[in-house]
This record gives sequence, C-alpha cells and structure tokens, in this order.
Amino acid sequence: MSWSVCGLKDTRVEFVMVAREADTNKSAACRQFGVSRKTGYKWLHRYETSGLDGLFDQSRRPRSSPLQLSGDVVVALVKLHEDHKVWGPKKLRARLERSGSCPDGKVPSLATVARLARRMGWTEAKGRGRPRPQRALPTEPLSGAEHPNRVWTADFKGWWRTRDGQRCEPLTIRDLFSRYILCLRPMAWRSTEAVRQAFTEVFRRYGLPDIIRSDNGSPFASITGPLGLTRLSAWWLSLGIKPERIMPGHPEQNGGHERMHGDIARAIESQPAATVAEETVRLERWRRDFNTERPHEALAMQTPADIYCSSPRHLSDVKPYVYPAGFEKRRVQEDGCIHFRGQCVNFSEALGKTEVGLQSVSENRWCVWFCDLAVGGLESKNGNVRRCPAAEIPPPGDGNCNPCPDNKV
Repeated sequence: MSWSVCGLKDTRVEFVMVAREADTNKSAACRQFGVSRKTGYKWLHRYETSGLDGLFDQSRRPRSSPLQLSGDVVVALVKLHEDHKVWGPKKLRARLERSGSCPDGKVPSLATVARLARRMGWTEAKGRGRPRPQRALPTEPLSGAEHPNRVWTADFKGWWRTRDGQRCEPLTIRDLFSRYILCLRPMAWRSTEAVRQAFTEVFRRYGLPDIIRSDNGSPFASITGPLGLTRLSAWWLSLGIKPERIMPGHPEQNGGHERMHGDIARAIESQPAATVAEETVRLERWRRDFNTERPHEALAMQTPADIYCSSPRHLSDVKPYVYPAGFEKRRVQEDGCIHFRGQCVNFSEALGKTEVGLQSVSENRWCVWFCDLAVGGLESKNGNVRRCPAAEIPPPGDGNCNPCPDNKV
C-alpha cells in the first residue's frame, strides 16, 4: 500500500517518530498509518542512514544508461537533420556511421536515433495502419534488374508552379538496380523532340540500357500506334532498347520511381523556387545529393553512386538494323505512309522517318516488321493495298515469321 499524497513528508516523519519509540510495536504502527510492513521498514532504514532528507522521494533515474547519447553525437545528428530534413532515422544513422564523427567509433543504435528523432519532432510514431489491398499482377511479368543498366525507369513528375507562375514538370530517369537518378530536368513541354533530346544527352553520358520501363502516357506510349509504339519508343527500339510498360492504372508496378517522386514533392515542390532556372539548379543539387550522399536501405545503406556504373553500350556504336535477305525494305514517310505497289498506304505516324521490312507470307499478304517486332500487315485485294493487323497475317509455311535472331533487340 502506498502513502497518501497529501502531507507525504509530514506523514513519514510522524510515522518514523512513532515507530522509533521503545515501547511501540512496528507492525501496529504500520497498521495505524495504513502502510505495509515493507514500506514502513524502508522509511525507518532511510531515516537511520540519511536523516530527514532520506524521507524525500528519490530519483528513479538509473545510475547508468547504455542508450544515452553523447553531446557530440546529438550535435552531429542535429546538423545532419538540418542538411537533410526529409531523412528518417535509418538514413541519418547510416550517414553518421559513414562520416566517422562518433567518439571511439561507437555508433548509436537505430532505436536510439529513432527515439531522438521523435523527441525532437523530426518524425512521428506510426501505427500499423490498414492492410493494403492486393493489386492485380501484370499479364506479363516485368523484367528484373540483375545489374546496372539492365532496366531504366522513366516518367514525368507531376507539375507545380514556381513563385513567378511558371510551370515546372521534371522528366525523371532512374536506373532500377542501383536507384541512381540519371536525369532530373524540368521540361517546358512533353513534345517528342524535347524528350528525345533529353534522352540523347543521357545516352551520351551513361550509355544505353537494355530496357526502358514507363507508364502508358505520352510520349512513352500510344493507344493508336502499333503495339502502343510512339516515335520516342520506336527510336528506342532502333537503338536496341526494349520498351516496357506497366499496366494502366497500376503505378505501384513502378513503385520505386513513384517513391522518388514523393521525395521530390517533399523536398522541392513543397517550397518552390522563384523561377524555373532556380528550380533547375535545386533539382540538380538534390539529384547529386540523392546519388552520392543519401544511403538506401535496399542497397544495404550504400548510396546509388556506390553501385552504379555506366553502360558498356555506347550511342555512337549503334548500327542500323539489318533485315534478313528476302525482305522488302520501305521508308515510312513523316506522315506515316508507305509507298508499296504503286500505292500510298497510311500505316502509322509513330514509325515516321523509319525503315520497315516487308516479309511476304502469301501471294497477296505481307508482314510488316520494325526491327524484331511484327507491327502490322499489308494485304492486296482487288488491286487495292490496305493495312491490316499482324494477327490477320498467317505465318509462312514453316511457322517462323520472325527475322533473323542475330538482329534481335
């Protein structure tokens, strides 16, 4: 039983005076004051060892605290937070360990850093939350990234306005394996030529990937082009790069890229610069910091720059695609027309200014190939040549309608 809160010290003094009398039964005194014998003997012992001061409540603070942070470590963590306000405890601890600023090399545990972050108001305790609904899987599994430059992901970050009212919409390109950001550039518009110029500069600097993954928006994909091709993705094919698209309405299939967009929104979009030129400088500085300073949990707390290396495939080494012998080659006009058998057939603007190969599959039918993809067919009927889907073109007699494997992208 505990003491009454009211007049606590006076009650303890009175108890001690009564219990120390020679003819007083200590058990009876404990019953008189409404405390247990254990509590009564405790206060008698404290009075004998420390006098009246011993009757005050003593601090419950432990004599030693293995989780206590030194002042130097706290200062270092505060400075790291000031430089990187959106970083969580894991990244702060990893950066602190890499800096070597801890005395005696003793890095605090993650729980200790997280406790400091909550106490300082940098983070908030999160509950378990609701279970996330299961998402539908893509009809075809997306390619894995076993090494750098196997898969690049590309998208546009949602736009915002700078303080002078100008629209800022960055194009983002990222290596899936290393998380290295290859491009973070505001674009004045989403035109194919502007985006192609940005990709050209990235290809010249970092080389060519095997696959570029994107969503189904312009200029990466089209609902009218053959196989969803656009002029941009057709250009990728001509360079030996396979376009890969996630399912419509499923951005979680490119979740790492969307997560990066969230970081940009918190660090840059939430406090826009005065002009697009200033925003461009801020985005490039953030990109370098993301690549070289920020540790990544999926990389064992290494930075993307520790993992990434340029591709051995160079833009200058790309050679024109060579169609197999027996194919008729035609140049697609800028407006998407093909001149064939003395007629102008409207095929696809997505393949404008490119060369396609025509493989004869019967007397009046031809399969149209762009690189190693069957993008459609041509059919001659009553002297008129028309375009038809590739699915309507039967394969040759041996069932193999694919160009030479040596030319495969």
